[in-house]
Amino acid sequence: MVNYLRQNKVSKIFINLKISIQSYFQRLNLPEYTFFSIFAIIIGAAAGIAAVLFHESIDFFTELFFNYSLNYLLVIGSGAVILIPVIGMLIQALMIKTSPDTAKQKGVYDVIKAVALRNGYIPFKTTVFHFIAPAVCIGSGGTVGPEGPAAQIGGGVASKIGVLFGLSEQRRRMFTTAGAGAAIAAVFNTPLGGVFFALEIILLNDFQSPTFSSLILASVTASVISRIFLGNQPTFIFNHESFSNYNHLIYFFLMGIVAGLISVLYIKYSINLERFFKRKVLNKIPQWLVMVFVGAIVGTAGYFFSDIFGIGYAAINKILAQSLTWKVVAVLLILKFVLVPLILHSGGFGGLFAPSLFMGASIGYLFAVAFNSYFNLGLDTTLFVLVAMGALLGGINSIPISSIMIIFEMTRDYTIILPLMLSVIISTTIVQLVMKGSVHLKHLEQLGLKLKSGREINLLAHLKVKDIMQKDIVIIPGNAPLSQIVSRLIENKHTVFYVTDRNGKITGQITERELRPIISEYETLREVLIADDIANPNVRYVYPDDTLDKVLNYFDMENVEEFPVISRSDKSKILGSISRQAIIKAYNKETLKFNLAEGMARQLQIIDSNKETTVTDGYSIIEKPALPEFVGKTLAQLKLRNQYGLEVLMIKKVNSQPAGEPEIIAPDPNYKIQDGDSLVVFGSNDAIKRFKNL
Repeated sequence: MVNYLRQNKVSKIFINLKISIQSYFQRLNLPEYTFFSIFAIIIGAAAGIAAVLFHESIDFFTELFFNYSLNYLLVIGSGAVILIPVIGMLIQALMIKTSPDTAKQKGVYDVIKAVALRNGYIPFKTTVFHFIAPAVCIGSGGTVGPEGPAAQIGGGVASKIGVLFGLSEQRRRMFTTAGAGAAIAAVFNTPLGGVFFALEIILLNDFQSPTFSSLILASVTASVISRIFLGNQPTFIFNHESFSNYNHLIYFFLMGIVAGLISVLYIKYSINLERFFKRKVLNKIPQWLVMVFVGAIVGTAGYFFSDIFGIGYAAINKILAQSLTWKVVAVLLILKFVLVPLILHSGGFGGLFAPSLFMGASIGYLFAVAFNSYFNLGLDTTLFVLVAMGALLGGINSIPISSIMIIFEMTRDYTIILPLMLSVIISTTIVQLVMKGSVHLKHLEQLGLKLKSGREINLLAHLKVKDIMQKDIVIIPGNAPLSQIVSRLIENKHTVFYVTDRNGKITGQITERELRPIISEYETLREVLIADDIANPNVRYVYPDDTLDKVLNYFDMENVEEFPVISRSDKSKILGSISRQAIIKAYNKETLKFNLAEGMARQLQIIDSNKETTVTDGYSIIEKPALPEFVGKTLAQLKLRNQYGLEVLMIKKVNSQPAGEPEIIAPDPNYKIQDGDSLVVFGSNDAIKRFKNL
């Protein structure tokens, strides 16, 4: 009771603070561009501070584990260092045990999902959890990177500020992306690298001008914050000659091929290892035990090769300084290659950027040493190390532009651009050809998400054009004069007119785009031109049974706002129209349902049969055993949305699992209801009542 009252009091304080801040900014009544710029800077500063605190937290845990704790453990001998990663993995396992749902929202993929599905909303507890867990992992010797978690932290902080200031969903989506990019800019001290990271990974190359502006302002601000608190010293220290021997470009081309092949090998190893853990290991052995075992492997590797511990930037500097033998570098490469997926897929927390840079540095060093030894070419080893870092970073993470900008901003050497671009493009092209697309899209598809233009189009796959099409359209004959067209355009709420011939078949469409060029000569042409003269004949038709994801693809290909809907059996019969905005509205409704199901997954599993659970005023959730007449029919055939106004959130197969452990099935329209199934549905209280009484 005391905890409840305390939480309630904190909640009220936060709400009052939120209202006060929103009221203050409303009173300021700032111009749109001024508000936009100020807020982008605020987001950048917040993300930069968060990245600095994360950096300091990693240093704190490193000191705690490897200095303070190790002093007490040394009583059992020098092999005590093996226990440090074990302890770190055990702590992470306990965190996963206490917050399993939050633990699953990992790294940049959660930011992508938040931007695509939740309009940029990231729960603050997720941000806090993924601030602590990666710091523990890296601080205890986990050989992973801080960049992915930093991006998640930056995006989470930006999301929370967006909620605090009461930003619209579209703005919150934009600034969450900016926060993630700004955090990367702060970690690497590379503003442009942060900008293109957000564009290539978080937005999956869905470029928009306002977003680009916010990314630049936020990333530059975050970099300034990073330089103030962490200093302006470069992460990597090196000396190399400016690139001038263009005959050596062939060797950078070859190294790009090597980097691409190793990137593919790493990606496939990581994917197969993830499947192995999920299907063969984690469902049979307690996760904490698996993580402890992996921690012991990391600790043993670190006992013999201490450079494998942690982020690895110090080891990269040793490679750049050529203070390690090629044999040691080769061993470190193999260890990093093997251990990083082991840590991440067993349950550890961290990113891939630093390991990619580490493996790239090792490959570049080994490549240059091998060619110099066998062919006496006199290649600049340092230059090949730097270029290979970019090639692996781009290949493994599918970020060619970001990797080029990050390495370029780190070196600040314009002459490196040509070999860097060559190797990175070759490497990423090989990965794209072998993997048949972006690594990030492939991973999201494995999670059941199919994104296009920043949206999850699987959510629209079960909706048809006929479900949302508008039947009220404007049709004008081809011989209608210009004066009549302009009059109807002014008087009518519609912005698209469809022109038909004598048989009623559409021959073109007229929008403001067609009228604007001739409006200055209106008085001269008003009685001369007719609808057929000015109509755009290139009209794409859609059919009532087309899915909305298919139509959304059409909108991406053509610069129009709506398509006419015609009968599939009678092409001359116009049924209505469908607009881009109608699809986006349907998408937003589906994401609301998706987020509701995702956010209440655990509660939905324990709902009592035929017992209502209130979600909000006027809306509830209920589980009801499938009626006999439902059995054998698909969800599409049942048409629960049309007949009862209900949304199916999930299906429970009660009879397929041991008591108390029902199998949960996502609502696929083609799923056939079976005997013993229960439907968990969401809708208004009136609709729930009607369905309950069936």
